[in-house]
Amino acid sequence: MIAHLRGKLISRRPNLVIVETGGVGYEVTISVPSFAELPSLGSEVAFHIHTHVREDQLALYGFLRPEEKQLFEKLITVSGIGPKLAITVLSGMPADEMVNSIRANDLARLTKIPGVGRKTAERMVLELRDKLPPVGTDQVHAIPSLSATQEDVLSALMNLGYQRPSAEKALSAIVKDSSFDAMFRAALGAMGK
Repeated sequence: MIAHLRGKLISRRPNLVIVETGGVGYEVTISVPSFAELPSLGSEVAFHIHTHVREDQLALYGFLRPEEKQLFEKLITVSGIGPKLAITVLSGMPADEMVNSIRANDLARLTKIPGVGRKTAERMVLELRDKLPPVGTDQVHAIPSLSATQEDVLSALMNLGYQRPSAEKALSAIVKDSSFDAMFRAALGAMGK
């Protein structure tokens, strides 16, 4: 599974980008808020990826912040919400407002999102209200200014099965200006303590 993708931004539209990595262009579906934060064409960009596999399709959904990916993955657990509708939902309302609306049982606000009717909004509230993190905690888990090498080390640790919070904690405890190998070894050493 693809969990993280970093490369050159070669095409961008409000809901779709193409990121070139190692000579391969990956088509990634994104939300409108992610589109608004994208750098210019030709710049390096990094996405947290949700890989969606069906028997007839392999689709990549990209997010600039891990909190947005986590909310997307919670949304697709709701019956009747697939990946395309989940991206539409994320495009229709800022993530923190959506969490607050779900917690407050604000169906009127949720049904203003294109594609979300009353039944879907009710299912979102019923199925997600207790699964969402407390308001404000999502900023605690993000490391906003990771270098490309730090992102690679974090991704490698997560691919080895370490949980993101403990991998971020280990990464924050090591020297940042070294090579990937040195940072990776130091982070593994910190994880072992």
